[in-house]
Amino acid sequence: MNILMVLTSHDRLGNTGEKTGFWLEEFASPYYVFKDAGANITLASPKGGQPPLDPKSDAPDFQTPATVRFKADPKSQAALATTRKLSDIKAGDYDAVFYPGGHGPLWDLAEDKNSIALIETMYAQGKPVAAVCHAPAVLRHARSADGSPLVKGKAVTGFSNSEEAAVGLTEVVPFLLEDELKRNQGNYSKGADWQSYCAIDGKLLTGQNPASSEAVAKALLAHL
Repeated sequence: MNILMVLTSHDRLGNTGEKTGFWLEEFASPYYVFKDAGANITLASPKGGQPPLDPKSDAPDFQTPATVRFKADPKSQAALATTRKLSDIKAGDYDAVFYPGGHGPLWDLAEDKNSIALIETMYAQGKPVAAVCHAPAVLRHARSADGSPLVKGKAVTGFSNSEEAAVGLTEVVPFLLEDELKRNQGNYSKGADWQSYCAIDGKLLTGQNPASSEAVAKALLAHL
C-alpha cells in the first residue's frame, strides 16, 4: 500500500497576525494507523520541506496518544521535516491520498492546481481520496470527468459552521467549509460538534473534525 499524505504549507491565519498550519492530531493519528498497517507513506506539501504546525494543536488540551507518540519518534519527525514538493508527485505512484486538516488548507490547498489535478486523477483512477476537518476544502474546485463538482450528489462532511463559530474564526476564514460543500451540491451532513463523524461515499471519505481523523484513516485502510 502506497499512501500519499498531503499537508498545507500556509502558516498565516488571515489578517489576525496569528499562525496556523496543519493540525497535529489530524496528521499523527492517521499517520500511525497507516504505518502500523505496514503502508508505505509519502508526505508532500505545496512548498515541500517542513509544513507549518498550527501552534494551538500543540497545546496540552489537544494531545492524544498519537501526538505523544509522534513527539517521541525522531524518524517520523524527520520524515515530516522533508515533505516532497506537491508538483513533483505523480498520482500513478499511489494507491490512495489523505489530507489532514488545520486551517492552512483553506488558503493554499483549496486553490492549488497540483492538488486539484492530483485529486481528480486519483479519483478517476478509482483510488480513495480522504480528507478530515478543514481539509475537505481541497475538494472545492475538483471536478468529476463530466465537469460537475466532484462532491455533487455525494455524502460529504467537514468542519461545521457551528464549530467554526465556536473557535471564533467565522469572519477570518476565506470561506465556510460547510457552506462551500453545500454550494457544490454535496450532500453535507454532520454529527455533534467535536465528536467523531465520517461521511463515506464510495472512494470519497471525509471526516468532520480532529476527533474523526482516526476513523477516516481506518475507513481508508478498509477500502484498500
